Amino acid sequence: MPPRARTPNRWLILVLGLAAQAAASSYLYGLPMLLPQLRHEGDLSLASAGWLVAAPSIGLLVTLIPWGALVDRRGERGVMVSGLVLAGGFLVGAAATDDYAVRLVLLVLAGAGGGSVNSAGGRLVLGWFEPHERGTAMGWRQTAQPLGVALAAATFPPIANTWGIGWAIALPAALCVVVAAMVEVFVVDPPRLPRSATEPAPTSPYRGPTLWRLHFASAMLVVPQFAVSAFALTYLVSERHWGTASAGRLLFAFQLAGAAGRVASGVWSDRVGNRLGPMRMVAAAAAVTMLAAGIGAANGWLLAVVALGVGVVVTVADNGLGFTATAELAGSSWAGRAMGVQNTGQNLTAALTPPLLGALITAHGFGWGFGVVALFPLIAVFATPVAAETGRVALPKPATLRV
Repeated sequence: MPPRARTPNRWLILVLGLAAQAAASSYLYGLPMLLPQLRHEGDLSLASAGWLVAAPSIGLLVTLIPWGALVDRRGERGVMVSGLVLAGGFLVGAAATDDYAVRLVLLVLAGAGGGSVNSAGGRLVLGWFEPHERGTAMGWRQTAQPLGVALAAATFPPIANTWGIGWAIALPAALCVVVAAMVEVFVVDPPRLPRSATEPAPTSPYRGPTLWRLHFASAMLVVPQFAVSAFALTYLVSERHWGTASAGRLLFAFQLAGAAGRVASGVWSDRVGNRLGPMRMVAAAAAVTMLAAGIGAANGWLLAVVALGVGVVVTVADNGLGFTATAELAGSSWAGRAMGVQNTGQNLTAALTPPLLGALITAHGFGWGFGVVALFPLIAVFATPVAAETGRVALPKPATLRV
């Protein structure tokens, strides 16, 4: 669709991009909040219920790159609206059925629709914010995932207990449709200059190693993030003998601090004029934090509790940096596809971390588990292509972006 003939409010666009991502995240990552009710209502085994809560992530994984390619060719607003409407429709179907197989398929399709907001929302930040503002803007956008999961944690269980699972699934369906309508009305695609028939197409940024190294480093940094999110509460309850309510309140507070940390790291990157230097420092801090958690857990020290609390904040601080750097290094013509690749690698790593780390902890204990996790951010320290950025990031201003 052509750009609207009016001056857009870029901060409203950022807020709506955040809202779209939060609405999608509420069911992409928040369905585990319904695990007890799913098992009870459907008389399901843990494995069967686990496939239901994992279903949206499966749909997300297989569609991130195609959505990114469509964003690069057709623009952001239409892709976001289409994906959110499709997600809402499939979620309504999943809410209305009690058939296990049908609900499973519909949740996979809902996840596929939700994948649209990942690449499109990131490109909006690239297009409407100047280089010295993008880190901060992307940091705000990256708060969407914890906010979406927090919404799921606060609403899904009580709704399911009172009215049933169907109504709990209907909530994110309604959110997706409402946000899609607001995106349609208020979001404007960044302007792009048309390319002449004689102008050559942009070359692929994947011909060199820089983006591959960045994707790999970002995937390595997902391991400590999901190690902490998946096992911190279990460690506090099973090894430190905390009550679940007390442990949950502590981790909820740290999750809020983690959301603030994403914004702070973005501001930091804008101040210093690059993304990958701060990303490398965050990776080093994550390695030290996880090593401290491993040593503390192995010896029964309070150090483990402190390190896990700090880890909730530190291990998520790189997310916005990696996405901003991906978009900037890929260039406007490849940003959607590049962010699709970035998302795919991170989500695949996120899916593998809990079961593999859980097996390691079962066999050798939390000390060894957290200690081994420290190796992954250490690998990211060396993999992050810091030399690809020299001085302040200097990509074209929004008015000169090309298709």
